[in-house]
Amino acid sequence: MSNIKDVARLAGVSISTVSNVLNSTKFVSEELRAKVLFAAKELNYEANPIAHSMKNKKSKTIGIITANMCDLFYPYIVRAIDEVLSSHGYNIIIFDSHSNGDIFSTIHNEKRGFKKLIANKVDGIIFTSSVPENLENAYFKSIRKLIAASSKKIELVSILRNFTKHDVTSVFTDTFSASSAAVEHLFSEGCKNIGHITGPDYLKVSSDRLHAFKTVVTSRGIPYNEKTMVAFGDFTHQSGYMNTKLLLKANPSIDGIFAANDQMAVGVLKALSEAGKKVPGDIKVIGYDNAFISSILEPSLSTVDVDKIAIGQKAAAVLLEQMETKDSADVNAKEVIVPHKLVIRKSTSPDAPEDWITTEW
Repeated sequence: MSNIKDVARLAGVSISTVSNVLNSTKFVSEELRAKVLFAAKELNYEANPIAHSMKNKKSKTIGIITANMCDLFYPYIVRAIDEVLSSHGYNIIIFDSHSNGDIFSTIHNEKRGFKKLIANKVDGIIFTSSVPENLENAYFKSIRKLIAASSKKIELVSILRNFTKHDVTSVFTDTFSASSAAVEHLFSEGCKNIGHITGPDYLKVSSDRLHAFKTVVTSRGIPYNEKTMVAFGDFTHQSGYMNTKLLLKANPSIDGIFAANDQMAVGVLKALSEAGKKVPGDIKVIGYDNAFISSILEPSLSTVDVDKIAIGQKAAAVLLEQMETKDSADVNAKEVIVPHKLVIRKSTSPDAPEDWITTEW
């Protein structure tokens, strides 16, 4: 049975270097890291995580709090996080807050997730939160209190929301800019009367997308009328379907719809088809997220690509960086902004090429 000395000998490095690579205790160059991992694999050697945990008071476990593992978005972020962390010897525990449209229930579940993960002695937590802006101070005060009571250094990284003002490193996309680009695209394709179907009104991302819609519309000298231009959805395809019917009734001459996510856009396309509206001939539609389903709809859906893999990878990387810093006081909260891009398909441009997403299904 191989031991750490055998791995060091085969890799041509010191025993301490092998330990640092397999236990992620110190930075090691990618070249040496690759040699150690290759040698360990060749010898079928694995470090003992329990012994390491007892010695270093680290669990080698990271917690992830996500809003909904059953939707078209979060699973890909979680997978990317896991791939990075597992390559550094960490395991993950996933807690789903089951975001269901009830903000108080969702916040309660998020806090329950923090409690459970902290009780499991995780070394860090990557999380997404639906907390409204006016409750942020109390929210993070309660989370910090839980961490302090554990007497353990637990690093936090937020995804999809910018919480740097609460001293939490945050990995996110500029939602306002991305949404503005989506609305501008509809105008560039000839639309003159655009409607918007929002996400849940208590979510910051929903208000950002609505604000972008309103800003772009008014910047073109078009009077903003929420009653005829906006329908309030909840990110489900059912709400996309029902709210499209409401928009058509309130604004029969509508010629473009910006759905706040791709899942609602599925319902938008169904409702338009039932109403006898041709897409993109009569009404152009654009979504948000670039979920895999957007590329296989008929017509294929123009959307805003949010790089889910990059968000997960960067969140894991900055968390590892924070955990490797001995004194957390030396680490300032960072803003890590992941670029977005427009993906133009046939729901707005009939001549757009087909580009099936085959990497996510």
